[in-house]
Amino acid sequence: MDGGSISGIAADLAARGLNGASEAELLSAFCSACRAAGLPLDRAVAVIDTLHPVHEGRAFQWDSEAGVPPESEYGPTNEGEALASWQRSAFYRLWSGTDTEIRRRLGFGDPADFSMLDKLAEAGHTDFIALGHRFAPDGTIGEMDSFLSYFATRHPGGFREGDVEALRVLLPTLALAIKCTALARIARTIAEVYLGEDAAGQVLSGKIRRGQPERISAVIWFSDLLGYTKLSDSAAPDEVLTLLDDYGEAVISAVHAEGGNVLKLVGDGVLAIFKADAPDDASCAALRAERRLRERLAELNASRRAENRPTTDVYIGLHIGEVFYGNIGSEQRLDFTVIGPAVNEVSRIASMCRSVDVNVLMSTDFFEALPAERRASLACVGRFALRGVQRIQSLHTLEAARLAGYSG
Repeated sequence: MDGGSISGIAADLAARGLNGASEAELLSAFCSACRAAGLPLDRAVAVIDTLHPVHEGRAFQWDSEAGVPPESEYGPTNEGEALASWQRSAFYRLWSGTDTEIRRRLGFGDPADFSMLDKLAEAGHTDFIALGHRFAPDGTIGEMDSFLSYFATRHPGGFREGDVEALRVLLPTLALAIKCTALARIARTIAEVYLGEDAAGQVLSGKIRRGQPERISAVIWFSDLLGYTKLSDSAAPDEVLTLLDDYGEAVISAVHAEGGNVLKLVGDGVLAIFKADAPDDASCAALRAERRLRERLAELNASRRAENRPTTDVYIGLHIGEVFYGNIGSEQRLDFTVIGPAVNEVSRIASMCRSVDVNVLMSTDFFEALPAERRASLACVGRFALRGVQRIQSLHTLEAARLAGYSG
């Protein structure tokens, strides 16, 4: 591979990185270009850790002949078989030691002393080289502290020294391009995890200034756990955290499944909104989320009872109204959320569930936003004056809930 080819491949990588190509696309373009320029690549794998509540990192693959998954995500590698497999790899040697390069000429007598090398040899690969590129502390985020990659060839003569040198020259550009894409992915992940998908999208699109909230009409969901204070006082701290995680997962996943956006977690409480062009669509989506939640709670409570662990129920208030949606706070600390009288009202409605012994209550406005056929399945539990709310209004619940009350 001559100097012109190397410069061209580096420039193409930079352009693709600036245009937002995915990590898998960058690796594929890199390998295809190298092969077209005479570097006999047949297989490549690259990995980079991430900052994610579930996944530890992402892996990207390319093969000149076989169809392989272009990318995958992997979980923690700090225990069990995952740890053992990681420690057997050439990547672990690069990550944990001072080596920056490991080469095994598999077709010329070198040992297959790392995991996967025996399979590469069986598949006809004659040469293997793994390279590590560490990030400086200021360039590290979470566990994303390095870029690791390996390349293999089936060429009878293996890699030539010029091939290896070309990889050494080009890989920092590939590492930088993939790191930039990975950082953008991490930024979106963090924003979605802590703000919710819709709020994250708005913040990442540039809405980060205070004093510019948007007035919107939305269905507002507020839920909390039955008897949480008593449970938290009587149970061990670890048990309380597990309970919050279990029930939080049930609530949040149900809301997200029906297109809602969770905006805030306040102790055991969940504040969410459902936005839609038509009020009846948003209201029906909230009721579908409620039904989905009850199904998940039935499974969760059965599982926890089988383990002799405490169970509880979720109380829900549903309302529809105008709110201010956007950044609230100071110049140094903002919260992207909803505020307004309707938010206070829905929390008061949710707190009334205990008084009337049902697990879901809907405001008059929410009730009237529903299609007529859907309203027919609801029951009025009475007219109430809510604390801090001027008007007296009728509250409604599901007919089944009204008849059954709280079942525990």
